[in-house]
This record gives sequence, structure tokens and C-alpha cells, in this order.
Amino acid sequence: MSERQTKLTASHWGVGLATIEGGRVVSVAGHPADPAASEINANIPGSLHGRARVRRPAVRKSWLAGRPGAVPRGQDSFVEVSWERALDLIAAELTRVRAAHGNRGIFAGSYGWSSAGRFHHAQSQLKRFLNTIGGFVRSEGNYSYNAALGLMPHIVGPYRSHVAQATRWPVIAKHADLVVMFGGMALRNTQVSDGGVSRHRMAGNLAACVENGVSFVNISPLRSDAAEVLRAEWMPARPGSDTALMLGLAHTLLREGLHDPAFLARYTVGFDRIEAYLTGAADGVAKDADWAEARTGVAAERIRALARRMAAGRTMISVAAGVQRTDYGEQPMWMAVTLAAMLGQIGLPGGGYTVGYGVNANIGNIERPFRWGTISQGVNPVTDFIPVAMISEMLLNPGGSYRYQGETRTFPEARLVWWAGGNPFHHHQDLNRLHRAFQTPDTVIVNEVNWTATARHADIVLPVAAAQERTDFGAGKSDNALVPMPRLVAPVGEARVEYDIYADLAARLGVAEDFTEGKTADGWLHEIWELTRSRGREKGFDLPDWESFLAGDVIALDDPSPDQVFLAGYRADLEAHPLPTPSGRIEIFSETIAGFDLPDCKGHPAWFPPRDLAAGQGAAYPLALLSGQPKTRLHSQLDNGAYSLSHKVAGREPVLIHPEDAQARGIAEGAVVELYNARGRCLAGARVTDEVHPGCVFLWTGAWWDPDFAAPQARDRHGNPNVLTHDLRTSSLTQSPAAHSARVEVRRFEGTPPPVEAHDPPAFDAAP
Repeated sequence: MSERQTKLTASHWGVGLATIEGGRVVSVAGHPADPAASEINANIPGSLHGRARVRRPAVRKSWLAGRPGAVPRGQDSFVEVSWERALDLIAAELTRVRAAHGNRGIFAGSYGWSSAGRFHHAQSQLKRFLNTIGGFVRSEGNYSYNAALGLMPHIVGPYRSHVAQATRWPVIAKHADLVVMFGGMALRNTQVSDGGVSRHRMAGNLAACVENGVSFVNISPLRSDAAEVLRAEWMPARPGSDTALMLGLAHTLLREGLHDPAFLARYTVGFDRIEAYLTGAADGVAKDADWAEARTGVAAERIRALARRMAAGRTMISVAAGVQRTDYGEQPMWMAVTLAAMLGQIGLPGGGYTVGYGVNANIGNIERPFRWGTISQGVNPVTDFIPVAMISEMLLNPGGSYRYQGETRTFPEARLVWWAGGNPFHHHQDLNRLHRAFQTPDTVIVNEVNWTATARHADIVLPVAAAQERTDFGAGKSDNALVPMPRLVAPVGEARVEYDIYADLAARLGVAEDFTEGKTADGWLHEIWELTRSRGREKGFDLPDWESFLAGDVIALDDPSPDQVFLAGYRADLEAHPLPTPSGRIEIFSETIAGFDLPDCKGHPAWFPPRDLAAGQGAAYPLALLSGQPKTRLHSQLDNGAYSLSHKVAGREPVLIHPEDAQARGIAEGAVVELYNARGRCLAGARVTDEVHPGCVFLWTGAWWDPDFAAPQARDRHGNPNVLTHDLRTSSLTQSPAAHSARVEVRRFEGTPPPVEAHDPPAFDAAP
């Protein structure tokens, strides 16, 4: 009988205790110190050792034969090759592209969460390697809260800094009377955090708020976006109408004299512009509660009553990240800041606003006490970039122009695309368009653990070691703990550690010393741990040496600011703590943005109707498509694991549909249904429930795209919502993804549903 061992591992969704037997991970449970450990850990064994695992280097058959266009990417078979041949092919292709097109011909997307480890971080490793050979075109921003990254510096300050300074939930529990949640506060989102989470605190902190008498209002089409413990009032507004609702609330505050003119005069600039917009003096249309009712579906008197409640006590306004992933997604954030300023509670304990509560496990709950060590990516000599959500646009329109942050920019021509640690065929919108776009580069290289749709669209696929197959340490970007990550098992098949892959490539290209600096992976781990120890000593923490740490348990450090109140210093003394905006104050009206003269983003927050509705698509596609982070996995990671599979319906992703909408379409619980619009179609398994508002359907993100290229619109067999979402951006200010503005229709699928093939490997052939 083989020996059973239990060892620590770390993931973005928490610390796990892995049981190893016979050289395999057989189970992963949560750490006993975690009060609400995530069940996502249960996916690890099945994904690590499943059929979809990439076991050997593989090359697309048509590309290897010198006829790359003979069969489209994503539809071709593969030829397994040796590591020597794969690396020789890559070295030769890098040399060719750089000689013919310069390093501006290389695009390294590498957007995604990859591993929680500090050293074996896919993006950092790839970018460090490419920087040693002259750089690459990069992407800027992220899919989660890109509109916030692009807008907030103009009106308040850098979003990444401010979200780390968010008012802590224990402070809200002590001081707030009301929390108004635009987009809810879904606990499923708070399972995860960038780099890891040692203790899931959110559920307990929300429960403490309720115990202290804090009331919650859930403004979302999905009732379960607020946990049952909150006993939240549900106010389902039409998707994409949050800005209109906020304007109706603001008009009531203004008309009834419930706003704070003194705060507005001292701490903000430009309120007179939004006042003219609210009253209709600017355009002849008053944005009152009746106007808001017509756009949101929320009764005018209910809007007025909520405005009065917000003014009557200490109110925290929360805007979920998903709210800004809509058409004109900058507007609800800007309007939330304006609404909070009108209440005059910004900088007070339990009052003000936060964009991003609930986007991960740690915002408002904990922060890291100092910066952890990491490997340097080096310096990228190529300065060109694209906004993260413009991949298809770049590939389909090289040399084309676009607007971004007031500039007119030009798309580069990407001849070689290299992806590591991410899955654009999960993150990106309009997957059929992305499929077409991926036909345009000369070469696509993908590092992967499993045969995802992105790997299937590659010319060269490199099998890489999973987090449990290498040594590292976990430390979240906003967590207060350090987690040992000893290697649990040997890599499956011929999978290799990415650092070693790049070291071999660097040697082929004559830059081995530049990339490795003479260090092995273990040498780098010791170095970045010593850097972490040094920074810890500066903050009064005495951390153990590397060997002792790796053999030990989780190290939890003190919370650096448990009583934190966002913008408290600014409110106390704005001269001493001005904001990093042109005026040094909150910019309700931005002269900078107004000067860009954009048709889709004015100089103040404003209402724009969602594009599909404005284009008259409501009749043909009467249902609003909602899509969000699933509870069963992180985005698309480990979709082939046991926990994720256990929540499929008829083998497909579940779609929530209201009983009224289901009855009108003859759809029963558990039936296979087809969602469709002009962009695409997919199959899903029906869950009939009143937790979703009538006129809406909810489909989790992350089901691995499984197109049937013989079916109409390459119908997805598995239930990926991004075959239905449009590939337009929020606005020309930030060019952010706007996936939450799609319209669809749903019908029963007649006949025998096709089998799901997403978790199977592709076809393999002999070398041509």
C-alpha cells in the first residue's frame, strides 16, 4: 500500500490541504483555520490528472506541414513532438519575426490569473523572457474592472490604490445604517483573490453588519447577488440602468434639499454642471424619479423613498465590478461618486462609496502589510500596447486607428502571439469573432496545463507544470499571509516548469545569462524569499529561513490598518491630502474628459441607453443576458474538475430562467435549451427559479468553449455566454469590456443534444 501524505498548497481561492497517494493528488480540502474554505479546491485532482491534460509538446498539423491556412486554427489536429523540436521551432520563429518585423510583431497577451505562486507566475516568466530578446507588444488593464482603472484617476485618483484603501467592513458594521449595493454583493465572487486568500472573512463580516443593525438594499436582477444572511431588500432594476437609477436618486436629494452643499463646495468641483443636467436646465429633460422609473422599471416612489433613507443616516454606496462591465460602464461609477458627494459622507466611518466591494475576498477585509518579493520582469523596450479588451480588433484591423484616453492610437500588426497563464476564449467577448481573429497571425504559441479552447487555437502547445507540480510560495496581493507551496507530485507526462523552458530557449537565442542571471528556479525562490524576509524585518516581522518556512504552516501577519476609512485624510485636511486630480478635489465635472470631446463619455456622468436596446434588438431578443463569476471555479480554471462538473445540468452549464419566462417558452427544469442572438448560440441546462428577475437569464462564465463548427453559428455545446456577448467597449475613453449588455432569446432544444467534447483532448496525427 502506498504511503498517504498531506501537504499544503495555495490557490487564488484559498489554502488547501492536499492528500497524495501513489504519486497522485487524490483530494484537496480547505485549511482548518479558514472559517469558510472554498469548495473549488475539490476540482484540483480531476483537472490535474484528467483526460484534458496536455502531456507532450504538440504542433498544429497544417502549420507543421507549411500550409497553415489549410485547416483553421481551432479545428485542426495536432502532432506530438519532442521538446527539442518544439523549442527549435519556437527559437527559429522568434528569430524570423524579429528580423522581418521587429519585436513590435510579437504580442504577448498572457492575461489571466495563472498560478498563485510568487515565482512561477506565468505572465512574469514569459514577459521576463521576451524582454531579454527585445520586448513585445503588451495589453493594458484587465477585464474585471478596466473602466474603473481608466476613469477613476480623472475624478478621484488611481483605482488600484483607492481600492486597497477601502473602508473596512468592521468599520461599516460599527458606524453604517445602510449599505446600498448596485450589483449586489455576491459571496461566490469573494471565494477568490489575486494571489490567494488565507481566510475567507467576507461572510462573517457581513453577518456582523446585520447583527449590528445595518440594513442592505440589493439593486440587481439576481436576488442571490445578496446572501440570505443580509436579509436585503431586493430592488431589481433593468440590467444596464444603474446610472438612470442613481440620477433619479440624486434628483430627489437635490429637489428635497437632502444634499450637502457645504461638502460639495469644499471637496468637489463641477457640481453646477451635474445640477443643470439633473434638473433639465442643460438639455430640457429632468432626471427625476419618474424619468428613472421609465428606464429602470423601479417605481418612482420607491426611488424617492430610498433617496430619503440614504440621506437620513450613514450610508455606504457599493458598486460591484460587474456594473461597469456594461455599455458606458464608466457612468455608474462616476455617478456613484457624485451621489456619495451629494450625501456629504465621503471620508466618514461607514459612509461614502466603494467601487469593487465583493470583487474578491479581501477588499474591505484585509490588506498585506508590505510588498512581497517577486522576480523582475525586466524592462520592455517596446512601448506599444493595446487596451486589454481589444484583441480581436488588433488582430482583424492591423494599422487601424482607435481612440483611447483622448489619444488616437494605431493597432500594431501581431505576427506572433504567445499566451501563457490565461484563456482569452473565456475572458473575451464574441468568441466567434475571436476565432476569426486568431486565424490572422503567422504563429500562435500557448503554454497550457489542459487542452482549453485557447490551446486548440495554437500552432505550438507547450505542456507546463501545474502549481502542485512545482515548489513556490503563495502570498496574495491583498492578503496578510504567506503560504508554503511544496511540490506535491511530479509533473504529468512531459510537462515542464516554465522557467526551465525559457532558460533553454534563452540559451538557443544567446541570452541565457540575461534571463537566468546564473540562477536555477530554486536559486530564484531563495532570493525572492530573502527579499520578502528583508521587507518583513523593515515592518517588524521576523520570518523564518526558506527551508523552515517550506516545511511549516501558513504564516499570518498583522492587519496593517484594521480601522481604515476611505478618504478620511482628505476629508480631515484636503490641503494636506489633496487628491491626485487636476483640481486636487473630487471632479464631478472633468475638464480633462470634456476636452477629449468624446461622443460616448461627457465631462460629467450621464445616461446612455444600452446599445442593443437602442438598436431595436429588444423585440427579437427580449431577454437580458446576465453572466458572472461561478461558484464552482475561478473563471474557467478547473472546469473539468469534480466540483465544477457536479453543478452542470445535462452535462452543460446551468442557465437561470424565471418561471414566467420558462412557461412562455415551454421550458422545464433540467431541459437542454438553446440561447441565441445574431452573434452566436449555445446550449445550456435550464434551472427554473425566481431568484432571477423576469426578462433576464443568468449564465455563469467559464464553461470551456465547445464549438460545433458544423452547426449554425458554430453553436457552443457547453454553455459559454461569450458566444453571445458583443465585442464593443464601454466607451472610447477606456475601451473596456462591456459583456453585460447582451440581449438573447431562449428556446427548448429539440432532438438529441450533441455530446459535450470540451474536456477531451484534440485529435492527434502522425507527422506530415
